[in-house]
Amino acid sequence: MSNIEAPDVRDEGYDDWLDAVDAGEGFYLECENGHGSLPPRRVCPRCGATDLEETPLPDAGEIETFTEIAVAPPSFVEDTPYVTAVADFGPVRLTGLVRRADGADLDGEDVAVGMAVSAAVGESETTGERALVLEPR
Repeated sequence: MSNIEAPDVRDEGYDDWLDAVDAGEGFYLECENGHGSLPPRRVCPRCGATDLEETPLPDAGEIETFTEIAVAPPSFVEDTPYVTAVADFGPVRLTGLVRRADGADLDGEDVAVGMAVSAAVGESETTGERALVLEPR
């Protein structure tokens, strides 16, 4: 293994999307048939349409499923324990860390299916990289 750190590389589509979420301007891509998907995309994954428009992400979603992670992969080892969830935001589903607006993690006992959440951007304690966060409303 090398001690050389990898340079910060910007994933243009994903990082641009995180920038938009962080600025309160989150969006998803919608085709003419009403299917939603997340960028980066050039084609609707459901019907193949190529005319995709940025549509504002709903302000709130609902947790569909969640799990509390006690043993994490190396890229999240310092974040443990933490809760990750999938939330329904209408035409799209988002997967993120569940944290309060002040950045404090929640225990699995504090999270429930059906809980209203909003999308935000936080940071991994292990790597310092940005991550999608689902904040209870």
